[in-house]
Amino acid sequence: MLPYLTQSFGNPSSVHGFGQEARAAVDRARREVAALMGAKQNEIVFVSGGTEANNLALRGVCDMNATRGKHIITSAIEHPSIRGVCEGLEKTGWDVTRLPVYANGIVRVEDVVSAMRNDTVLVTVMLANNEIGTIQPISEIGKVVIDARKRGQNVWFHTDGVQAAGRIVLNVDELKVDLLSLSAHKLYGPKGVGALYVRRGVRIASQSVGGHQERERRAGTENVAGIVGFGAAARLARQEIDHRINHDRERRNRLEKKVLASITDIEINGDRDRRLPHLSNISFRFIEGEGLLINLDLKGIAVSTGSACSSGTLEPSPVIRALGRNDEQARGSIRFSFGKDNSEEDVDYTVEVLADAVKRLRELSPLNKGAYQEAGRR
Repeated sequence: MLPYLTQSFGNPSSVHGFGQEARAAVDRARREVAALMGAKQNEIVFVSGGTEANNLALRGVCDMNATRGKHIITSAIEHPSIRGVCEGLEKTGWDVTRLPVYANGIVRVEDVVSAMRNDTVLVTVMLANNEIGTIQPISEIGKVVIDARKRGQNVWFHTDGVQAAGRIVLNVDELKVDLLSLSAHKLYGPKGVGALYVRRGVRIASQSVGGHQERERRAGTENVAGIVGFGAAARLARQEIDHRINHDRERRNRLEKKVLASITDIEINGDRDRRLPHLSNISFRFIEGEGLLINLDLKGIAVSTGSACSSGTLEPSPVIRALGRNDEQARGSIRFSFGKDNSEEDVDYTVEVLADAVKRLRELSPLNKGAYQEAGRR
């Protein structure tokens, strides 16, 4: 990225040499991002991140098709950037069906079939959840949408792939999606840049106007340095994907095995098999997740109690609640997310600190203290 922050300062829309140098860099990055998901170069729209990609996908499809229907199908555990758009569209007359995910955190394809209507124009179900890691049956849902189109219905399928990119192998044709959102920072790229895959033939209404950039789908001068970094991260993710999957799964499984052996009254949230390899979400009874997060942070361990985009809210995670958990279980849930540089020693240290923190917090917390003490006597 450094040369495009210091020396190669051209605007990629300019026709002079400086601009064309920048254009060539953007085009190289576009090819790398497309290759990460088996897409074509001209199907990639660069944006500022996953949130803008989701906004552009949903609003772009809905604005383009508002005269043909006003019904959207989504899930109960979508990222806030999907939930927020759906809530906004409801205020303007759109009807939104939110599918349940049951105890395992997975949408049932038959529920998608039942929810489809003649006025459905968009189905948006995330590829993998950002809090519990469950992987949805995207290709099966895609087939439902394709079958509806074969019957003459004007309906499109979007998936939020932000959490999955760089963590599992992606192929848009196998997934049978029309639109897919990505964010660079989820695969070790820079923050503030992302992409929306738009299958050839799918028309979306631009949400930012005033320029011809990105094939008139997103106006504004491109973030050249960020896009270059995104392309490099996408190339490395594609080259290292098998190693990263095995590495992350081993760390995740090691953590869960040790936590289950050393801490009582816990529950692992979501499906244990159909999930991302790097992510574990655990509910700890009788304590608040925020208190546990702070205790771990003081020891140099970074975890979260939900989506970073929901930080600061006192409400229990809607994702954990959608699994059928109560407010106490939702508030006591912690997400552990492993990366390519985490070692086995990191895992062992985390479990040691975690077990001590849970013990101390349970002894101090008024949350169900009597129940905890009774459980200890049993």
